[in-house]
Order: sequence, then C-alpha cells, then structure tokens
Amino acid sequence: MSKIKVLVIDDEPQILRALRINLSVRGYEVITAATGAAALKAAAEQRPDVIVLDLGLPDMDGIEVLGGLRGWLTAPVIVLSARTDSAEKVDALDAGADDYVTKPFGMDEFLARLRAAVRRGAAASETDEPVIETDSFTVDLAAKKVIRNGAEVHLTPTEWGMLEMLVRNRGKLVGREELLKEVWGQAYAKETHYLRVYLAQLRRKLEDDPSHPRHLLTEAGMGYRFEQ
Repeated sequence: MSKIKVLVIDDEPQILRALRINLSVRGYEVITAATGAAALKAAAEQRPDVIVLDLGLPDMDGIEVLGGLRGWLTAPVIVLSARTDSAEKVDALDAGADDYVTKPFGMDEFLARLRAAVRRGAAASETDEPVIETDSFTVDLAAKKVIRNGAEVHLTPTEWGMLEMLVRNRGKLVGREELLKEVWGQAYAKETHYLRVYLAQLRRKLEDDPSHPRHLLTEAGMGYRFEQ
C-alpha cells in the first residue's frame, strides 16, 4: 500500500522539522516547502493526498496560495496560523480550507485532525451510487461530481463529504453530531459552527436562491436534510 503524501508548507524551520519527524515516524511521506511559490510547484509535481498550509508565508499570503491550490487540487487542506481572529478562520474556510489549527498546537490534536482530513479525502473518492437530480443541480455520487447549469461545480473534499452524507440520506434528517462525526471525525462532534459555514458555502454554489434553499434544508436545533 502506498504511503499517504503530506505536503507541509511553513517558513518556520522548527515546525517543518517537527512535523517531518512526527509524520514520517507514523508512516506518512512528507514533502516540505517554505514559500508559497515552492508550495505550488511541489503540489503540481508531487500531487499530495493532504496539505498543511501556514498562512504567514514570506512571499505571498497563505489565502492566495490556498486559492491557487483550490483551482485544480481537491486534496484536503489544513490551515495553520498564529493568528486567532475568527474572521480569518472563516476567510480560510471560505477559500477552501478543510480545517484550521491555531499555533501553538499540540501534536496529538494535530495528528487527529490530519487523520480526519485523510478520511474525508478518502471518503470523497470511494463511492459507487447513482445520479441524483434536482431541478437546480445534479449529484453524480459515482463520479463524485456536481453539475449545475451544464457545468461542473468545484467542491472541496469537506463540502463534498457533507453533501454526499446528506444526499445518501435524502429525505431524512441527519443530526448535527452525526454529520460532524462522519465528515470531520469523532473529535468534532460539538463543532456545530463548521456546519453553518459549509452549508452556507454549498447553498451559494448549488441553490438557485441561497437565502431560500429548496434542497439543502436546516432543521433548527436538530440537523439538516436534503430534499430532492
């Protein structure tokens, strides 16, 4: 079985070294980059399975790097940042990040988040089910694609994971904890703000009128439902 490739992008040598050692000893193949330009080049050449991205890079803003990656790469991205501003977290998630870890971080927590990201990436590429059509968009679970107005809609692995869970349970209420555990992992069962951010992103991308959704519905205080 081939090793999972992790691209770590950070300009702090001690963090690169710590992550390289901790990930390598756990069987990951680690690629490192200290600048945005090097990161984009490494991602194109190495095609990593998961990316760890520091926002404070010397040559370009991390959000800019994220935008460059998200244009063509679907691998999960975990953002690292010393900044704790919640608005910046939302900016990173909106730009396509799958998770956000604030420095300094505990290695055990980081590794748990990495494992969850890897699971989401794998889940987004292992399905074989039919095509689900609505009058606004079409979900092809086998091809892992969403088509709207004749064009493919680009979804991040986390957005896809959330949509897939709802579509597979179409017509049924999916509880908030259940959705968080399935898409993000057991450690995230209480992080309900994640759901609000990602559901808003999915509605913007898929619903004809995101403020009055017809397919991606919220059941207040309980969870979410996909109606075909």
